[in-house]
Amino acid sequence: MNTWIKQIMDSPTRVAIPIMTHPGIEESGKKVFDAVTDGEVHFQAIKAVSDTFNTAACTVIMDLTVEAQAFGCSIRMPEHEIPNVIGRLIYDQETTENLEVPSLSTARVPEYLKANRLAVENIKNKPILSGCIGPFSLAGRLYDMSEIMVSIYIEPDVIQTLLEKCTKFLISYCQELKAIGTAGVVIAEPAAGLLSDEDCRQYSSVYVKQIVEAVQDDTFTVILHNCGNTGQCTPAMIETGAAALHFGNAVDMEATLKACPNDILVMGNIDPVGILKQATSDKVYEETTKLLEKTKLYRNFVLSSGCDMPPGVPMANIKAFYQALNDFNSK
Repeated sequence: MNTWIKQIMDSPTRVAIPIMTHPGIEESGKKVFDAVTDGEVHFQAIKAVSDTFNTAACTVIMDLTVEAQAFGCSIRMPEHEIPNVIGRLIYDQETTENLEVPSLSTARVPEYLKANRLAVENIKNKPILSGCIGPFSLAGRLYDMSEIMVSIYIEPDVIQTLLEKCTKFLISYCQELKAIGTAGVVIAEPAAGLLSDEDCRQYSSVYVKQIVEAVQDDTFTVILHNCGNTGQCTPAMIETGAAALHFGNAVDMEATLKACPNDILVMGNIDPVGILKQATSDKVYEETTKLLEKTKLYRNFVLSSGCDMPPGVPMANIKAFYQALNDFNSK
């Protein structure tokens, strides 16, 4: 993966790695529910995207409920939308201390491992990037996001205990993904974007760094995604040591590139809803071209969506995204 990253940086042309699986689900004639519950369907969606588009790496569904369900959260799973957590699992010090770290055979984790394994076995021409939730975002789903934002100040020890348990599970999950043979993992930590840089370091980065130190090496890359960051906690993201950082559309990409070291990949950040899903294909082409022009001096930039593409993105818009890339590279 270090060689792959160097090739991207040394290339005179840009590559794109949008985080998208839903177009593959739709192309396969399946529902979102099918893909998030069946590893075979999930894999077929990954493969459909890989076969259809010139993406430089394959990504999986950004489902931020898989790990929470493994811990015991109740999940609502609509047919055509991504799942979401219902209610609250952890309330106080006692329930936090009694919380057990689940095994990887719990809930839907085996189906996600299956999707990754099938992708590794069947897609040989590009890296497979796994996905998992970040520790603070997972803790927020277990504890309730509004409550944890208060509790980090009034009972920080409880939250740190919870974060330690979340991190222990995520390390084991990422180690298994690495053992399967995927080339890296996109750690989705959007809830950390609600924090100041100082709090992000204390309640997210220190734990993400533990995951990075446990799995990242020459063969396996950690990509830290934080679409909640508006720029205030970019330094905290850099501090994790992740080899690549992925940003949402809330940041100025040029300013972000200036703030990041030039030896790590910086990825982003076309608005997945306002532009890719809701705008015209002409507007998608215009915005993608504009972003590529603004970032043309930065060899460590990788074109991407600002977050996981939602269900229902028009095929014409995805084609416009890639057409803008192709035309830019042809200049």
